[in-house]
Amino acid sequence: MSKIRQATLDDLEDISILFDLYRQFYMQSTNMEEAKQFLNERLIKNESVIFISEESNGMLTGFVQLYPIFTSVGMKRSWILNDLFVKKEFRKNGIAKMLIDRSKQLAIESNAAGLLLETSIHNEEGNALYPSVGFELERKSNFYYWRNPES
Repeated sequence: MSKIRQATLDDLEDISILFDLYRQFYMQSTNMEEAKQFLNERLIKNESVIFISEESNGMLTGFVQLYPIFTSVGMKRSWILNDLFVKKEFRKNGIAKMLIDRSKQLAIESNAAGLLLETSIHNEEGNALYPSVGFELERKSNFYYWRNPES
């Protein structure tokens, strides 16, 4: 049975492996060193909150990473559920829902306005999961993105 807990720097090696697999899911090249460096910075600087699913044998099977943002209109914090990943062999066991439930709990604990996320239109599993756990597809606004040509 999986348990969900907040990640610490002691989990960095194992989380980096999951994070690298997550990035590969989104067609990025594997890069363990940069994955580890990126997560290390987020944890050290308290720039994100990471929850992990852990089996009774200590193996990590999934994670969710959340970043704080603020809504000026609502004058509250919100959380971006930026990354959600469960190892392929552990999917369909409720782990993703458990990670999302813990994310919702963080939003309640921090008196946040809510959670928001974006996923690829091609992510069939995610697009089926998110409405099933209470997320609504936002149709009242347009999402725009500016890409830095220098990046």
